[in-house]
Amino acid sequence: MTTLILAAGLTKRPVVTLGGEAVAQVKDTVFDAAGGRITGFTLAGRGLLSGPLKQSLPWSGVHALGPDAVMISAVEVLQARDAVVDRGEADTGQVRGARVLSDAGLELGTVLDAVVEGGASGRVVGFEVATTEAMGRHERRAFLPAHGQLAMTGDTLVIPALLAEQAVDDLGALTAAWERIRATGEAGLRKGDDR
Repeated sequence: MTTLILAAGLTKRPVVTLGGEAVAQVKDTVFDAAGGRITGFTLAGRGLLSGPLKQSLPWSGVHALGPDAVMISAVEVLQARDAVVDRGEADTGQVRGARVLSDAGLELGTVLDAVVEGGASGRVVGFEVATTEAMGRHERRAFLPAHGQLAMTGDTLVIPALLAEQAVDDLGALTAAWERIRATGEAGLRKGDDR
């Protein structure tokens, strides 16, 4: 079963080598909206008075994204901060607050957070959204699976209209919806059984 993690929950998560050495903590998550993936992390030192590090962690250096730590093979996978940040990709701080529109032109809500698949994929599998009346869930929180063509331009995320029909109320239900969509592809979007 897939473990899903809210991107905001990754902040301050320890970065630990497979040898057990805690080398940093996550400061921010760098996200490629067009690719639907995490591309890396900016880092901070460990401890209360530690500030940002000059090093970052590209996704290629991640061994696993777990519920309690980001695992790396060794400290040598860390790179200069610019290697992750200066790729022209937006971080999840910019994704948060984005307006969500369906490809049919319906405003669905505002992104509260990105939902990331744990493990080694770095895939963004959904979004936590503060919904609008158009979704029949005015001023409520819902989770939308991310599948198919997503587009992020400026402060707007555009998703397929079929995804709006797949909105669920909690992360557990999103896990079930994502597993079904992943197993069945586009056909899984048409079945609203997990709502």
